[in-house]
Amino acid sequence: MLHKVEICGVNTATLPVLKREEKQRLMQKIKEGDKLAREQFISGNLRLVLSVIQRFSQRGEYMDDLFQIGCIGLIKAVDNFDVSQNVQFSTYAVPMIIGEIRRYLRDNNSVRVSRSLKDIAYKALSVKERLTNEKGKEPTIEEIAKVLEIKKEEIVFALEAIVEPISLFEPVYNDGGDAVYVMDQIKDSKNSDASWIEELSLSQAMLKLSGREKKVLDLRFFQGKTQTEVAEEIDISQAQVSRIEKSAIEHLRKYI
Repeated sequence: MLHKVEICGVNTATLPVLKREEKQRLMQKIKEGDKLAREQFISGNLRLVLSVIQRFSQRGEYMDDLFQIGCIGLIKAVDNFDVSQNVQFSTYAVPMIIGEIRRYLRDNNSVRVSRSLKDIAYKALSVKERLTNEKGKEPTIEEIAKVLEIKKEEIVFALEAIVEPISLFEPVYNDGGDAVYVMDQIKDSKNSDASWIEELSLSQAMLKLSGREKKVLDLRFFQGKTQTEVAEEIDISQAQVSRIEKSAIEHLRKYI
């Protein structure tokens, strides 16, 4: 989908490329209210949207949808660009396009998040961006909480709630050969084949123990009781419990 020639009815092979002087000239006309210049400027920067959506090509989303959302970010960047800041348009536009796509992905996330949480999260992100621009560094959660007059715990919870889940099939490394995916980096030590075999072997071995040996091992190791407590419960001495326990463990080792 990403490499097809046409996206959303746009032939990407014929997209124009504007030179720096052309961008400056068109942007000046845009600020003067020239709508035709605005259309030409947007059309001349669609390749910027294409380059951005490549970052999201592994998310399983339709590239046509991402392209449309990216175009919205591009249009916002055009309308809000400040020519007096002496910054290249692409430097300003790329974060805008990425932000628009991320908002789309969050809002269409399969994990449903309440509107109130989303509102808090988006307000926090807005305040974070404003404070970063004002102070030249990222604000702390405490500073954001102070501005919004909301507990910092609520802000942390809201921001975590809108984090997009990562696909197990997302590549984390690719050296030109086979890619390494997230799922390759995850180890399930609890449900591995080895642990399953060990549990099966233990269950089979337990069947070979006497009733009293099973009872003692169950009370000692599955219910966590001391030898004295076991002795009181089954009405034998602590020394007897110790001998039964030792014998049962030796039998288990033998059977396993």
